[in-house]
Amino acid sequence: MATDATGGVDIDIRGLYKIFGPRGQAHVQAVRDGMSKQELQERHGHVLGLKDINLSMAAGSIQVVMGLSGSGKSTLIRHINRLIDPTVGEVLVGGDDVCAMNARALRDFRRHRTAMVFQKFALLPHRTVIDNVVYGLELQGIDKGTREKAAHRWIERVGLDGFADNYPNQLSGGMQQRVGLARALTNDAPLLLMDEAFSALDPLIRTDMQSVLLDLQKELKKTIVFITHDLDEALRLGDRVAILRDGEVIQEGTGQEIVLDPADEYIQNFVREVNRGRVILVESVMQPGSSAAAGAQVSQGMHLESAARVMSGEGASIANVTGVNGEVIGHVAMDATIAAMVAEDHRHTPTA
Repeated sequence: MATDATGGVDIDIRGLYKIFGPRGQAHVQAVRDGMSKQELQERHGHVLGLKDINLSMAAGSIQVVMGLSGSGKSTLIRHINRLIDPTVGEVLVGGDDVCAMNARALRDFRRHRTAMVFQKFALLPHRTVIDNVVYGLELQGIDKGTREKAAHRWIERVGLDGFADNYPNQLSGGMQQRVGLARALTNDAPLLLMDEAFSALDPLIRTDMQSVLLDLQKELKKTIVFITHDLDEALRLGDRVAILRDGEVIQEGTGQEIVLDPADEYIQNFVREVNRGRVILVESVMQPGSSAAAGAQVSQGMHLESAARVMSGEGASIANVTGVNGEVIGHVAMDATIAAMVAEDHRHTPTA
């Protein structure tokens, strides 16, 4: 299995269906022809878990999959490491179809190429922090000195230095989840699966763990598939976000694309209360060319809230926008910035 230079691995999910029940495969065509989840259950006693999932996840990126309870998001992530077998479809990780792996290949894949962080921490209560963190390497047969050196490194990186000899019941929920994250990272797998990993945490601790993950990802560039039911978390973490309903992808794209152009009323209801200033980028309201009246300068890729803060701090009503090489690529006005942060009907209009 090939990984790219960033340390991650690409994922391609193609035509994936999951129908729970003894004759799931017999009902795939009916679902393809339009049979609803409710009708499938009422007529045949089978449950539609996933319907025609097609997703491409770039190596080194964070792909968020979100939806309400029963939408299929946890079912989807469990297909990536084949904790659940599909009814139909392919899950290609680095070009290898996980669904076609034999028992030995699948065991190798799970031990060496993927790691998982769970909502309920899944720590072994009779093991200390360091013994929990080394567990995956222990299963791989790595010698004690090597695995403990790796474990100490990640224990320190996730902010648990000094707690290596503590037991899980001596730690707070947030600290226990840091142990789970350290254990996953110690395996040094290119693919990290996180199923509602921060959902059980208090809001402040949850935000802190999101920051820990983002900081680590800047360096590690793993491929991370992150499951959540919380849109704010999805928008903060995801390079791309897929929103599921009844086992089907309703919309997939960047956070900005979803907020600016929701696919239907269901998505509109999701994004209605979003802090748009922390999602929409200055490019969406930027006008072409520099402005001689600009009293401030902001960067391409900056969120509107940050751009407004820069202009306010410098007492400017207009700012020039600079590109990645420092060149001026446009300008943005304070009134347009504020309007875009509050207007629900704002849409991105490409500049000339």
